[in-house]
Amino acid sequence: MSSHTSGAAIPPDDETLAEIVALARTGDRQSFNVLVGYFQGAVYGVAVRILGDRELAADATQDAILSAYRHISSYHGPSFRLWILRIVTNQCLDLLRARRRRPTVSLDALLTPTGDELGDAAAQPADDTWDPARRAEQRELATLIQQGLLTLPEDQRIALVLCDVEGLSYEEIAVVTQTQLGTIKSRIARGRAKLRDFLDHHRELLPRVYRRAPLGDPPASPKDGG
Repeated sequence: MSSHTSGAAIPPDDETLAEIVALARTGDRQSFNVLVGYFQGAVYGVAVRILGDRELAADATQDAILSAYRHISSYHGPSFRLWILRIVTNQCLDLLRARRRRPTVSLDALLTPTGDELGDAAAQPADDTWDPARRAEQRELATLIQQGLLTLPEDQRIALVLCDVEGLSYEEIAVVTQTQLGTIKSRIARGRAKLRDFLDHHRELLPRVYRRAPLGDPPASPKDGG
């Protein structure tokens, strides 16, 4: 079982994925590691945005993968992606509860960029369209959005990350969090409103292009800096 990496493989079609999951359920470690390659980036991305701390997110990711490996034989759906996102969400909640008992978050941690999935601004890709100024603006916006996410209640933060970052439907979020659909809709609506207020209150910290007009729904925190 590997640690977090920034480049994740693209999952295959549903039928092929189901075959890989079936093999993993028999204890085939190689098949399970293939699944890790497909979904580890998404698992880490959810964890880092819920927790706001890359080291804790790496711990949550590793714990979620180990838990998934131990319990893969009992997996019966609804989908492997939703199943492992449910596991990492619960791991994050456990870490947040422990952190409330022992507060250790520093100002530096809150201001740290949200992780490898935002891209490395120092590494210029071969693409001639790469724009350092635009890349810097996107990183500034992503960092501010992450700070705003950390001000939300945990249930709203989780729902918003799963919806606006991972792109899950309301129904899928209800499955992941084992929460009623109406509650999910309410959490997302309230979370978006609070995040929009946060961004509006910190308008002077937004990249220049976002300061010109009243804010509507806050943009989803970018997964990729390019």
